[in-house]
Amino acid sequence: METSSHDIGVLVGRFQVNELHDGHIRLIESVTAIHKRIVIFLGVSPALVTRNNPLDFVARKAMLLERFPQASVLSIPDMSSDHEWSLELDKRIREACPVGSVLLYGGRDNFIRYYCGHFQTADLGQFGAFSGTELRKEVSREVRTTADFRAGVIYAAYNQYPKVFPTVDVAIVKGNEVLLGRKPHQQKFRFIGGFSDPADENYETAALREAEEETGLKLGNPVYLGSARIDDWRYRSEQDKIITLFFKADYTGGEPHAQDDIAELRWFSVNELRADELVNEHHVLLHILQKQF
Repeated sequence: METSSHDIGVLVGRFQVNELHDGHIRLIESVTAIHKRIVIFLGVSPALVTRNNPLDFVARKAMLLERFPQASVLSIPDMSSDHEWSLELDKRIREACPVGSVLLYGGRDNFIRYYCGHFQTADLGQFGAFSGTELRKEVSREVRTTADFRAGVIYAAYNQYPKVFPTVDVAIVKGNEVLLGRKPHQQKFRFIGGFSDPADENYETAALREAEEETGLKLGNPVYLGSARIDDWRYRSEQDKIITLFFKADYTGGEPHAQDDIAELRWFSVNELRADELVNEHHVLLHILQKQF
């Protein structure tokens, strides 16, 4: 293979896989073969341990250097502006390589269409029918019995931001009565609700969806009453917590039927409802509701 007229070959990618596949290896080898120096920039997401970006920079750098110790592996953070990102990439290239001509390379799903910097670019195309997304899905289906696997799971759990799980609860009101549900194996009642879903357009939509799933009722526009951190027993000893958004929706007709994870539905007088009739974690919601009556 002919040597490139450019001194430095720069690859920009993510390499979000547990091990380099053949397409990655062929891509890097093709650049290494024609340049005196190769620099690999790894995109770094501000979101930690996600499905698209499960591995941090250090882990990916170690993976690349194990196979290609001659490469320089650096980071480039994701930015909301393609222009600012391009300027930052150019700056970091020149910090690492103050002299020498540079050629930027992109492979599968490459960055080139977003890049508006000063260096020349080249599209290397696709080396084989490999998909990082599909490889990650395949890895996620397997539980390995090694200490390294368990250590990696623990590492991922600790190296992410503390999370708030958003939920919705809805007081379905008919005059001065509210419809509450009881879950199987529980004696006390609770407001209808559950976790919001990424497919929900907003929390109001989530509240209506949960109400229909658990009672079969189609409700009108819910009214936001307030929010509260929920002392859910599942997260009591965890750093992550649940914060719920509480809504009120008027009953408009139809026969409620307990379904989904609800075993029983019952109407209660709002003013006469006692805290000891509710699960402990919903006492704070009862206080919010009763202030409205």
